[in-house]
Amino acid sequence: MLTINDLKVGGFIKLDNEPYEIISLEHIKVAQSHAIKRTKVKNLITGHTYDKTFKNVDKFEEAELSHTHANFLYQEGENYFFMDNASYDQFSLNREQVGEKIKYVKEGSDAEILNFEDKPINIDIPVKIALKVTQTSEGVRGDTAQGSVQKEAVLETGHKIKVPLFVKTGDTVLVNTESGKYLERVKK
Repeated sequence: MLTINDLKVGGFIKLDNEPYEIISLEHIKVAQSHAIKRTKVKNLITGHTYDKTFKNVDKFEEAELSHTHANFLYQEGENYFFMDNASYDQFSLNREQVGEKIKYVKEGSDAEILNFEDKPINIDIPVKIALKVTQTSEGVRGDTAQGSVQKEAVLETGHKIKVPLFVKTGDTVLVNTESGKYLERVKK
């Protein structure tokens, strides 16, 4: 069993028989009282976030999660379909489960799947992903050295980001999946 001293940002706990990820954590010590920890937790099955306060006497379990690899097949409405690389079983995850991460996963590519009690519940992607620019406007001659001026670019996943003026259609760019921002152009 875990106590509030075991809580950390990015940790996984089990509450009401469901897995949660700790998004933020604040330690609070009230005068002549026990310490509490105010957290923001994300339900990994539904994708909803909640504020949760833990007292010094609270005990809870660590969520037992496993990872498998699957191929992202296609999207149909709010559902995203995957095929397990080992068993070839197909399954779907909904928009609430995958959240904003799906913007960086292209059809036909592999994704790491997060499983809870042997059931797929979410995807796990790297912090940095290289994606090809499929559409962007041309930069104005002379503005290529200006790093502060940016234009919109459409990535191969259909997601739009801001990029510097020197990035052209067909270039591959490195994107931070946590912030959604352009990092650098990948050299060929």
